[in-house]
Amino acid sequence: MTMSNYIKILFKNRSDEKYTPGYAVLPIIKYIPTGKIIWCPFDTEHSEFVIKLKEAGFVVENSHIQNGQDFFEYEPPRWDIIISNPPFSKKVEVFERCLNFGKPFALLMSNYWLNNSAPYRLFKDSELQFLMFDKRIQFDRGKSVPFNCSYFCHALLPKQVIFEALDLKDKSLSRMYGDMEKIPSLEDYGVKGGREVQS
Repeated sequence: MTMSNYIKILFKNRSDEKYTPGYAVLPIIKYIPTGKIIWCPFDTEHSEFVIKLKEAGFVVENSHIQNGQDFFEYEPPRWDIIISNPPFSKKVEVFERCLNFGKPFALLMSNYWLNNSAPYRLFKDSELQFLMFDKRIQFDRGKSVPFNCSYFCHALLPKQVIFEALDLKDKSLSRMYGDMEKIPSLEDYGVKGGREVQS
């Protein structure tokens, strides 16, 4: 993939790159069976998903379009469970692909999506599970996110709906921001709109 094509894909929807803070990764870890290989398909090595899961003792395969690993074309040779924060603009396609794999997953997604007909269509024959939180996850620097998020899961949780409290002692931003700051901005390619490049 050429850099210009990569930039077009990355910036197609400016809301797609939101980096999950560590405190939002921790609650899902207790529900992951030991010895499983986790694929984080929208994550650089500095994603909090990758860091926190490795710290918890899991083998993690991470991939990101920045490295030429498009989720819709790439799959690591060995993995058991997908855990990540997918691009919101591609949520239907992402969930379709995850369900087609036939393996467990946990994807962080806006609860607003439940107002759409897509979850019904996608999950009417497959159990949809939720790990829901008592607070909103804040993804950006100093910006209040106007929606709640939950992990939309399949074949992972012990029951269909679980509630968890978020521990906000450490509100540090995801270290993945550093990786994305290395990417040229839209202005560098003559496109107006700046940079706001999800995980």
